Amino acid sequence: MTVVEIVGLHKEYKRFRHEPTLAVDGLDLTVGEPGQVVGFLGPNGSGKTTTIRCLLGLIRPTAGTVRLLGHDMPHGAAAALDRVGALVENPKFFEEFTGQRNLRLLGRIRGIKTQAIEDILAQVGLADAADMKVRKYSLGMKQRLGVAATLLKDPELLVLDEPANGLDPAGIVEMRRMLRDLADGGKTVFVSSHQLGEIEQVCDDLVIIDHGKVVASGSVGQIVDASAMETSVITIDDPTAAIEALVAAGYEAQAKAKNQVVVEPAPENPADLTKILADAGLYLRGLRSEGRSLEEVFLSLTEGRSGDVPS
Repeated sequence: MTVVEIVGLHKEYKRFRHEPTLAVDGLDLTVGEPGQVVGFLGPNGSGKTTTIRCLLGLIRPTAGTVRLLGHDMPHGAAAALDRVGALVENPKFFEEFTGQRNLRLLGRIRGIKTQAIEDILAQVGLADAADMKVRKYSLGMKQRLGVAATLLKDPELLVLDEPANGLDPAGIVEMRRMLRDLADGGKTVFVSSHQLGEIEQVCDDLVIIDHGKVVASGSVGQIVDASAMETSVITIDDPTAAIEALVAAGYEAQAKAKNQVVVEPAPENPADLTKILADAGLYLRGLRSEGRSLEEVFLSLTEGRSGDVPS
């Protein structure tokens, strides 16, 4: 069974006395295999959160079809969402109650026992804070408690919007390990994040969207390889003069770090760069080729726009 299947999704927001705003434009997305961590990336305004809300049946699409765990959305929301845990906004809890008591209240309707709640708190790294009032929790601790709440019904699919928000570096590593463990245990994790480095380390597959459309999908390696473009990194004493000489010769060049210039794409013959610089009276101290990172590919695919997608 396909976990998520979105075909031709369109979503317009009508505005009084203004033209409608197109948030999602014919988006196709499939998550076919259970037991994966799938990253969902997009810059501000690309339609990511709107897509998630359509997926969960929180808003109706203007056109297109959305199937979640085999159910058409939003009509099949009752059956589908019983098997889904979602964290799509900052989680809300009773501030004067402890973390454990908050989860007990949420789990009471399902008859979830205290031991199961304690196990979930340990799973998200909150065992030592179980009896602490939530008002004393940091933002990162509240995020982890939110993830714990999504696990109460033992869902097949987790949909997490920025689960690492507010976490310190140690907390991010712990969150990454937790997501990997959940997937290895057979759950599908669909996670949005602007932390590309973390996404690269934990995800099996990625979906990158921009302007309401998918611009790349596949494994991290497949996406990077499909956008493969080697760059030349020059180390030189006068990078400003080097950039001027290279641009005048028809190359795209920009400063990277102190005394470093990046030329993209790298020329077939690196000696061409040496000659151009020598003709300008400039002599390089180092020249190497390097591949593109996921961050560089992301910025290239999304026209250099950064950040994650808002509501």
